[in-house]
Amino acid sequence: MPNTSQNLSFDWKDTFYAGAVVFLVYTCAMGLRKPFTAATYEGLTFLAIDYKIWLVLAQTAGYTLAKFYGIRFIGELTHDRRERVLIYLVSGALLALLLFALLPPPFNLILFVANGFPLGVIYGIMLSYLEGRRTTELLGAMLTTSFIISVGLTQSVGRYIYTTWDVNHWWMPFITGLLFFIPLLAGVAMLSKIRKPSETDIAHRTERVPMSREARRHFVRSFLPGLVLLLTVYLLFTTLRDYRSNFAANIWEELGLGNQSAIYTLSEIPASLFVLVVMSLLILLRDNLMAFMVNHGLIILGCLVCLVSTSLYTHEQVTPFWWITLTGMGLYMVYVPFNCMLFERLIASFRYAGNAAFLVYLADSVAYIGSDAVLLFRNFAHVDISWSDFFIRMVYIVSISGIVLTLISALYFYRRHQNWKPADSEISS
Repeated sequence: MPNTSQNLSFDWKDTFYAGAVVFLVYTCAMGLRKPFTAATYEGLTFLAIDYKIWLVLAQTAGYTLAKFYGIRFIGELTHDRRERVLIYLVSGALLALLLFALLPPPFNLILFVANGFPLGVIYGIMLSYLEGRRTTELLGAMLTTSFIISVGLTQSVGRYIYTTWDVNHWWMPFITGLLFFIPLLAGVAMLSKIRKPSETDIAHRTERVPMSREARRHFVRSFLPGLVLLLTVYLLFTTLRDYRSNFAANIWEELGLGNQSAIYTLSEIPASLFVLVVMSLLILLRDNLMAFMVNHGLIILGCLVCLVSTSLYTHEQVTPFWWITLTGMGLYMVYVPFNCMLFERLIASFRYAGNAAFLVYLADSVAYIGSDAVLLFRNFAHVDISWSDFFIRMVYIVSISGIVLTLISALYFYRRHQNWKPADSEISS
């Protein structure tokens, strides 16, 4: 094990530069993904399914395909190709939004599949710039904070363009995406200046290297029961997060606050700041196993926040605004660790040569299937339930399940670590 009492100083200038650049890039990338959710597409249907549900399903399908593709692609991506690949991806996503506006429904649905696929690859590339450092929790918190606040920001911009500029719901996603595209390109150009992990980083967190198919399979086999538990929790909360995000306009309208475009951003700011601070503090934990267990604890705490805030709302103890805000805070306490910190510390705890980006994409490839299933279930089995009431039921089911599964996962990995030998990380022939 490395000597954790020495060489613990950080280059804060490089750290905050890296965090700020990936924050900029991913925030602007979300400007190509989420603006359409600010419109309700009310009254439009296709094959007895609400047209907005079709749009969400189409984009999620593209996203899901990207996650399966990314298990290999991100796991094997070399560093010298990253910026070039990013330019291709964001350009393709913007072009899809333009064609979406030009083609009539329902033929334009396929363009949301084409929009979702390239955007689904971007997060893993962003993470590859940050993992394997002693400051990865801080950097990961900055990256994940970007997709918390950027969802609300892009929805606010999209809603403003939709209502104030009098742009219809077909053109609004492209116009919004175009506004974010130029700063996005500037951010991509700045990514190449991010420095690689130092020798001290590698000593504390292990070297992050591309993983072959054999290496990926070996890793999964080594931790299969625990990974199944964690991926199930992530599937549940990804489904909850996507429902809350994709149908925010519908929920806010039912709560009587739908015409306030700024509310999409305001409701996400407390969650963003809270998650940024809490997750950043994990860099103070040098013991990787302890940090891994603390991540489990934060997931359980997030589940409790969702449960308590929803119970308070249903008993009229908190306002609709603070209910949505607090459930967002709890939800992201669960969701964020899976997008960097949890898998980062898993690899470091077991001194396994690999990369966390592969695990993030493994988790995402499973999780987005759940989002699609719930949307179809909501449309066909519960058409008489409001968007907000359905969200309440989801919170209770998902949060209670999350607590139980996370407790079992923590016990499994703790015992696995006690019996772990360095030779276990070697790939057998």
